[in-house]
Amino acid sequence: MGIKERKDRQKTEMREAILSAALKLFSGDGFDNVTMRRIAENIEYSVGTIYLYFKDRNEIFFELHKLGFEEFYKRQLAIQDVKDPLKRLTEHGLVYIQFAIDYPLYYDLMFISRIPGKTIKSQHDWKSGHRTYDLLKLNISQAKGAGYFKNVDIEVAAFSLWSFVHGIASLYVRDRMMIVPPEAVKPLVTGALKFIERAY
Repeated sequence: MGIKERKDRQKTEMREAILSAALKLFSGDGFDNVTMRRIAENIEYSVGTIYLYFKDRNEIFFELHKLGFEEFYKRQLAIQDVKDPLKRLTEHGLVYIQFAIDYPLYYDLMFISRIPGKTIKSQHDWKSGHRTYDLLKLNISQAKGAGYFKNVDIEVAAFSLWSFVHGIASLYVRDRMMIVPPEAVKPLVTGALKFIERAY
């Protein structure tokens, strides 16, 4: 490995270490209680080193937000080959909740934590967030074309279904499902989505 490749790898590893530490701190202590200095202390580097990679904690937060949505979107795309649009919507819900189970810190940061959104609002081309919701609306539109959601506005259906799965995911991420045995979580979630499916 050459000097340039080694330096590039070191930069990548440092960037990943900063993001990993920030994700844990933001989720555990709240955005307002985390400083650049705390992030630096967590990975045992000087705060000046952190500023070489990110200008402030808002930029770190936005990068984490983007990474989370990119992974989320990949999972959504993976179920698009399900032909039946209603079954695809059920799978869509399962993918959403499974993402929260697999990446609770990211989910908390993306959908639960009350973190200032100034950086997000300033990003006029924030595709990583919008495209995930657009994909949900596309699936609903296709289900509507197949005869479901006949008298329901697509925006209303999308918001309703999102709210439903978000509620389940939030209960899991915030440890509010302790009364449910771990092995019963997926069957329970699947049953809840099937229950909604039957309503249409």
